Amino acid sequence: MSFQKLDELGRSLGALEHALAILGADEATQMAVGGGEARAEAMSALAGMHHRQATAPEIADWLNAAENEMLEPDHAAAVREFRREYTNRTCLPTEFVERQMRTRMRCEQLWRDLRPKGDWAGFLPALEGVIEFAREEAALRADATGLSPYDAMMEQFDPGNRVAEIAPLFAELKSFLVDFVPNALEAQQNRLEKTPLRPLSGAYPVEKQRELGLAMMTAVGFDVTRGSLSVSHHPFCGGVPTDVRITTRYRSNEFLSALMGTLHETGHALYEQNLPTEWAHWPLGKARGMAMHESQSLFVEKQIGRNPAFWEWALPVVEKHLGEQWEKDEILAHVHYVERGLIRVDADEVTYPLHVILRFEIEQELIDGSLAAKDLPEAWDARMRDFLGLSIIDTPQDGPMQDVHWPSGAFGYFPSYTLGAIIAAQQWAAIEREMPDVNQQIARGDFEAVNAWRRKHVWSQASLWTTPELVERSTGEPLNVAHFRRHLEKRYGA
Repeated sequence: MSFQKLDELGRSLGALEHALAILGADEATQMAVGGGEARAEAMSALAGMHHRQATAPEIADWLNAAENEMLEPDHAAAVREFRREYTNRTCLPTEFVERQMRTRMRCEQLWRDLRPKGDWAGFLPALEGVIEFAREEAALRADATGLSPYDAMMEQFDPGNRVAEIAPLFAELKSFLVDFVPNALEAQQNRLEKTPLRPLSGAYPVEKQRELGLAMMTAVGFDVTRGSLSVSHHPFCGGVPTDVRITTRYRSNEFLSALMGTLHETGHALYEQNLPTEWAHWPLGKARGMAMHESQSLFVEKQIGRNPAFWEWALPVVEKHLGEQWEKDEILAHVHYVERGLIRVDADEVTYPLHVILRFEIEQELIDGSLAAKDLPEAWDARMRDFLGLSIIDTPQDGPMQDVHWPSGAFGYFPSYTLGAIIAAQQWAAIEREMPDVNQQIARGDFEAVNAWRRKHVWSQASLWTTPELVERSTGEPLNVAHFRRHLEKRYGA
């Protein structure tokens, strides 16, 4: 049967994907600096091997035959996802994939060296090369899918999401936030005038922070027999579902950024660890795109980790590992602290979406060619001034050099972050309707019912549905910004 051939193909491709994922995680966490060039060549060769297998001409015959076979429902869904991936892969020639992989990896390695120095002039030629490849990739994908170039790039991260639906949601959210940020800052100032901010002690050894992070990871459901925690320049969740690699970064003068980063990446890991194992070697068994992935990470970080109820349980855990006693209101003043800032990964829950919307708008212009890479600092600065009243014109490391995404060629990814926040708030609203006592459960450190809901409605569904379909099926309504707005108003308003 043709489906059997697709099944065998999935196992072979899965093995290569496993190798690439672990090599990539190692490259970002353990590899010596001098290994960069050889690692890029090795991963380029593996990526080319994977691409050649995944785009072999005979696969088209297998797909055509399988689509006409009487298949059980999950096999039919698997064929549909095999077809979607095949279409998106065959539009890129193997030699293009290999050249692009080398260009991306060398640019990312250069970024790690030059970003701390703010060396925009030295970084620009490498970034220009990545952007040229991205434009070419977008054109090839658009021709194959019939989508616009930017939609074709977003499709790689969030199947079913389109600019026509997302842009109005983001415009509505941007309009709300530009007005709400000053209100949230004023409300915060009023609270702090009544109860001044208790400073952090500034003495948090990395090993103790790591132990605290591991304790909270396992409490919320992370399986330490199928994953690990380490350090990287930029926090991420990588690896494979049976060997999830979480990374974070630590600052010895405070502990909340590392803790929240760890909880965020744990949300990603929970999704991966709870995908259906019987589908693991099929595209169907993968997580449904990055917006849904971000919804799961932000759910753990924001809906749980920044929930006042969570800190009723968490404060004794903090005391055990860090030796400090805090009242809930004292720690929440830090956990909910709002501040205009330049750095996306350090941004609070209120200002963060503006950082994402800025990138969403700019990268559309980069892909359609209306913005040149050399003009990025000015374009970034203009929006940052409009959105948050800040400037990066003299510090490109705080602007277009800030994130790893563009150096690594991930255009179309950024919308996922804020879409994920909107989805997470909508999922929380659905959970509250079904479980009115959910906050009491969390205050006891009981996360099983919440995880069971997500396992049933999200994790077990893998890639059965498009992103918009999964949102509606899990929450009972299409994507709706109103839940996120209410969440922010309740937590940060007057």
